[in-house]
Amino acid sequence: MAAEAKDTPAKGRLLIRNIGLLLTGDLNQPIMDADCLLIEDGVIAGFSAEAADSEIDAQGCAVMPGLIDSHAHPVFGDWTPRQNQIGWVEMNVNGAVTSFLSAGEVHLPGRPKDAEGVKALAMVAQRCFANFRPVGAKVIAGAPVPELGFERDFYAGLKEAGIHRIGEIGLGTVAKGADAKRVTGWCRELGIETIMHTGGPSIAGSHLVTAEDVLEAQPDVVSHINGGPTSIPHDDVRALCKGATGALEAVHNGNEKSAVLAMQAAADAGRLADFLLGTDAPAGSGVQPNGMLRMITLMASFGDLPAEQAVCCATGNVARKRKLDQGLLEAGRPADIVFADRPEGSTGKTMLEAMAMGNIPGIAAVMIDGKIRTGRSRSTPPSARVPRS
Repeated sequence: MAAEAKDTPAKGRLLIRNIGLLLTGDLNQPIMDADCLLIEDGVIAGFSAEAADSEIDAQGCAVMPGLIDSHAHPVFGDWTPRQNQIGWVEMNVNGAVTSFLSAGEVHLPGRPKDAEGVKALAMVAQRCFANFRPVGAKVIAGAPVPELGFERDFYAGLKEAGIHRIGEIGLGTVAKGADAKRVTGWCRELGIETIMHTGGPSIAGSHLVTAEDVLEAQPDVVSHINGGPTSIPHDDVRALCKGATGALEAVHNGNEKSAVLAMQAAADAGRLADFLLGTDAPAGSGVQPNGMLRMITLMASFGDLPAEQAVCCATGNVARKRKLDQGLLEAGRPADIVFADRPEGSTGKTMLEAMAMGNIPGIAAVMIDGKIRTGRSRSTPPSARVPRS
């Protein structure tokens, strides 16, 4: 079998013109007054019309950063054993997702739980997805799940091996406040990001994690504050939005009512910039190619959050809280870009109006590192307009 070439950014200068709406992903300026975007060697160079090697006419489409799924559970390749489904990453790219952050490769059959096996699995997952990018997608994998018995030297070994994030505290035997606090303390000293399951058990073998557990441990990310899938009480959701020091993440495979409440509580606490969105897929609920689109639309419709700010919760917020280069449309960032429009048949006159009414956008094209990876989406309703080369 021939070796597959490693994915690389586009070469040359590309001008995108005739942009109808430019969404930056930045809560401080979610909409930019610009109708052009210049890309050089796969990186955003600016927002003025300049000479380029090639052009794309956006035909009035909205342009926004590729969505970042803050909470996914990949295993190997574009296959998930959780649902025995092939092509789930590719279909999510059709749903406007260009990057995925692993919360742990926990669905691997026979997943090891000894220290050497856990470290080895994380290293293999990280290295494999660094070399294999389905349809150009960036799967940031290698998230080992903490177990009781792992001491500080285990986490120091992870850092030496290039592992910078751990999987969900609570999916292994480390789950309750005191144990979790010990792990988050070690990881904070070592510069390793921590995330913590919140809510009822997701599958047999995982654990109930309460608001009290999270507040004692204070992880860097409160994973699925709306439950994965079973939510903690709503008063406890509000308490976490006030008292948890880490980012506040809501997911598609959680309690939707709690997700909206968490967003509103975060906004009331002046913490909307800490609010992130993910899917928690693949999971028992399946694989949802439009899960991220449904989450931003849920916030814009039932949550009454301006749609352009809802997009930030799935792009720039994730980039900044989880230290990623992609997720914002600004000079020097990777050109991970989605062309979108109102879906055909929507009474909303624009994409933002359609989202406020509860209709997900139609995805017209997806670009990663300056390369067009999909045309009109195979998973969303057809966009009213499509870009033209």
